[in-house]
Amino acid sequence: MMAEVLLDRSFAALGHPVRRAIVARLASGDTTVNELANPFAISLPAISRHLRVLERAGLVAQEREGQFRRCRLNGEGLNEAYEWLEFHRRFWSESLDRLEEHLNASAKTKRQSKGTRHGSPRSANRKR
Repeated sequence: MMAEVLLDRSFAALGHPVRRAIVARLASGDTTVNELANPFAISLPAISRHLRVLERAGLVAQEREGQFRRCRLNGEGLNEAYEWLEFHRRFWSESLDRLEEHLNASAKTKRQSKGTRHGSPRSANRKR
């Protein structure tokens, strides 16, 4: 699957609060669909639909274990989202650092040039 498609699906899947809560719960360990459904005031079929969206995004994997389905986090989808976010975090952090350096240098230049007028010191331009 193309990385862009997986990334789009990951962010779309994480856009829903129930799916984010499912991912957060699975971060603490594998569990069954029934256990995942317990804290939510929605039906088991609705939880299954959310799980299918997460699975399609590469965020969750499900396996049959007897009569139960066990769910676990799948690092592939999370890794794609993390790498995208980390690239943009670094980009903006570096850009803002460069802006800060530029503004500091500009302010320093203004402070230094405030004491001069057309290249000569202010005190020399005052009438005595």
